[in-house]
Parts: sequence; C-alpha cells; structure tokens
Amino acid sequence: MVNRVVVGAHYGLRDWLIQRITAVVMAVYCVTMVGYLLMQPYLDYDVWTALFSSQMVRTFTLLFMLSLFYHAWVGIRDIVMDYVKSAAVRLVIHVLVILALLLYAIWSVQILWGF
Repeated sequence: MVNRVVVGAHYGLRDWLIQRITAVVMAVYCVTMVGYLLMQPYLDYDVWTALFSSQMVRTFTLLFMLSLFYHAWVGIRDIVMDYVKSAAVRLVIHVLVILALLLYAIWSVQILWGF
C-alpha cells in the first residue's frame, strides 16, 4: 500500500473545478441565447436592441464574458507552464495574457453598458 502525502495549495483541483464551472456557465448562456434567437421570426436591429436592453441579459452576458476570460486564463496558463521552459519568457507571456484579458473585460463592460 502506498501512502500519498498531498502537499501544496491544491491549485490543480481548484483550477479543474473552475474550468468546469465556467464551462457550464458558458454552455447555459449559449443554449439560452440560441433558444431565444431560434424563436424569433426574424432578426434585425430592433430585436437585438430589445434583447440587450434588459438588465438581466446584460448581466448574464457579462457573467458569460467573465467566465470565458477566466476559462481562457486557466487554459493558457496551464499550456504556457507545460511548454515554455524559460521562466522569463513564461512571465512575459503571463503578463501579456493577463493584461489582454483585463482589457477585454473592461471593453465588455463598456460595450454592454455604454460607458
């Protein structure tokens, strides 16, 4: 019998769980939006404006976007940690990805609420 001692901060389990939760949020959003759009007899500017004038839809869309960005961060971080051996290059890639995702999040808020 092997006794395995688990040490550390358990980031693997937390990140695995976050990936699954964000994937569920994105799937629910996509199914909901596709269902709504398929029920519309025609799509034009007025339909899209009416859809996104709802505070609930904008909030759910922002939740989708934040889930997408966090999901992307965990995935990209894992890939970079696995395949980029140089610590300096890895740090630069991480900083650039974080900055890009933060800018995308700010841009999403500006688009949804028109700030």
